[in-house]
Amino acid sequence: MQLETAVQQEIQEDPNERAESQLIQAMGKFFANPYGFVLFAYHDYWEKLRQQDPGQVLGAGPDAGPDEWQTEVLLAIGAEVESAIKGERKTAIRIAVKSGHGPGKTAVMAWLNHWFLSTRPHPQSVVTANTKTQLESKTWRELAIWWKRSVHEHWFDHRATKFYLRAHPKTWFSEAVPWSKERPEAFMGTHEKYVLMLFDEASAVDDSIWEAAEGAMTTPGAMWIVFGNPTRNIGKFKECWGVQRNRWKSFTVNSLNAKMSNKEELNDWIQTYGENSDFCRVKVFGDFPSTSSLQFIGEDLVLQAFQRHTEAEADPAIFRDAPIILGVDIARHGDDKTVIVPRQGVYLHPIVKFQVPDLMKVANLIAEKIRKYTPAATCVDAGGMGWGVIDKLRQMGYRVTPVDSAGTAVNEVKYANRRAELWDSYRSWLKEGGAVPEDKELLADSTGIEYGFDRKDRLLMEKKELMKKRGLASPDIADAICQTFAVILGPDVREDSGRIQKRAIIDYDEFAEMPDPYNPFN
Repeated sequence: MQLETAVQQEIQEDPNERAESQLIQAMGKFFANPYGFVLFAYHDYWEKLRQQDPGQVLGAGPDAGPDEWQTEVLLAIGAEVESAIKGERKTAIRIAVKSGHGPGKTAVMAWLNHWFLSTRPHPQSVVTANTKTQLESKTWRELAIWWKRSVHEHWFDHRATKFYLRAHPKTWFSEAVPWSKERPEAFMGTHEKYVLMLFDEASAVDDSIWEAAEGAMTTPGAMWIVFGNPTRNIGKFKECWGVQRNRWKSFTVNSLNAKMSNKEELNDWIQTYGENSDFCRVKVFGDFPSTSSLQFIGEDLVLQAFQRHTEAEADPAIFRDAPIILGVDIARHGDDKTVIVPRQGVYLHPIVKFQVPDLMKVANLIAEKIRKYTPAATCVDAGGMGWGVIDKLRQMGYRVTPVDSAGTAVNEVKYANRRAELWDSYRSWLKEGGAVPEDKELLADSTGIEYGFDRKDRLLMEKKELMKKRGLASPDIADAICQTFAVILGPDVREDSGRIQKRAIIDYDEFAEMPDPYNPFN
């Protein structure tokens, strides 16, 4: 099938126009051959790699080109298209790929999108991902990278959310669309003959979006291709290998066998978490977790806590006699925020968030909250720049509890480190009736983090660096809440105001001889 073009049908004798005509005719031959398209469209790039030393990205030297697993997927899609051409299939093509970390699946998504728009007349495609950040900074950016490497770069334009044929921008295009449960109609079917739907990190795309996308899969010319790490053992992505397996042609990619993956990082995970851990099942081998999900705190727990917060505000007797503990997470760099949370029993008072690079100013802001709430304890994250703030607060005469999240857990048998222990306390608090103010960032921070187990089968939380690689922000608010569980409340003491307040028993206090400005009996 020949590609429809915007150029005149009668090619004149101009050599440039003859070359363009030949390019158009060649591209049309790849209608059912995405693998051939990848070799042809990015020929100059592959040739450049062949001239470099072996071991470069995607395999330099004579083997430059798609990886083995990428080739298998591309050839399988071509075979499915051939089947549709022959009339052997009457339904849309559905391809699902689950993989470990970093095998090059985003590149395949870019190739397929580019191929689809280059070989079909007036097609439309929709691309989404698990998060807006992932979509913009990785999935959509990858398309721009490969477009720039192509022999027919001049056919298309790439914009922030749209990739289109210059001759037909309104009818021949691909769109990047962040998904929203409130706007599922963005993924419903169009009336075009050729429609492509691409999901990146599909395991985290809400089921409502999958259901809406079904409306686009009404013709044999439609394709639905989904990629992702199998982080959830439930949901539509899992069903591609389960109850819906007859509708999807599925693939599993072991990252250890992929050219592009970082083998040193993968082997480090295996050493840290254990080969049979859920973490490695998902991140290395591309398998679904043995438990229900790697998500440590479910969204339902946080949403229930939002509702309880409203109820607690209407009936402060629920928490007003409990002591207050301040939790502080210090921003380290970039977009991270310093967060102060006052927790009073089951109730979380208003959250304070700010970005102030001056640690002395940060200490003064924390001191203001100490004076406002007169807490039984102020727990400050001692990682990164935290010690500078702690030292300043102590110099100002405030009693502060440093929290070493990377340090040894109190229960060394159950937890790999103190951070895992504190996160587990936070989750238990939510389950037992914790009430938090409604905050989208708090929801994202609490539910985004994943977990695994070390070689001793102890709970281990996902590192912040890994969360950022998945397109998530540092969980600053949730970390601040976790700090409030770093103390154990001890015997009652009576202050000069006559009010009863719990004293906090801390893990350690190198400055115990310093006077406590809030306890005249110290």
